[in-house]
Amino acid sequence: MQLKHLRTLLSPQDGAAKVTCMAWSQNNAKFAVCTVDRVVLLYDEHGERRDKFSTKPADMKYGRKSYMVKGMAFSPDSTKIAIGQTDNIIYVYKIGEDWGDKKVICNKFIQTSAVTCLQWPAEYIIVFGLAEGKVLGKVESSLNRLVSTLPFSVALGKEFSLVIQMAPLLGISLMTKAQESHRESW
Repeated sequence: MQLKHLRTLLSPQDGAAKVTCMAWSQNNAKFAVCTVDRVVLLYDEHGERRDKFSTKPADMKYGRKSYMVKGMAFSPDSTKIAIGQTDNIIYVYKIGEDWGDKKVICNKFIQTSAVTCLQWPAEYIIVFGLAEGKVLGKVESSLNRLVSTLPFSVALGKEFSLVIQMAPLLGISLMTKAQESHRESW
């Protein structure tokens, strides 16, 4: 496979303007980038910037610069985006289907330590890592009602494949770069 540079989305800037995280929507129509200024820039599939919105701190008494965004993931239907922050919170923003739709927080999950990364692999499951070393999952029956927070077991198998398995009572298993047949030989 040969990769080719198509274009630069975010021009270099003077000073510290680090990209802290980025995410593709699952329908490949939206791309989100967040820098140290805590503003999420939204691009279309052609790399054109179409929208942006500011993130919010967990508590305004500490100020707007009291946290960093460390993880982002789009919902499977690409109408929401989960934002994991170092001020111990995950916000879920409804960003809508069309460019320019109002961006509103539709859910928040307070954590015990800073969120370091997150994924949104299925409609009602958000998996995230915390600075204290935990990997957890939020399982929701809808975007407005939290059912439970479950610990996940993480194991590396052949070819460093990652397997994340939720509590057996739910019967849900998420696997990346691994096939069911390989799991038996681990």
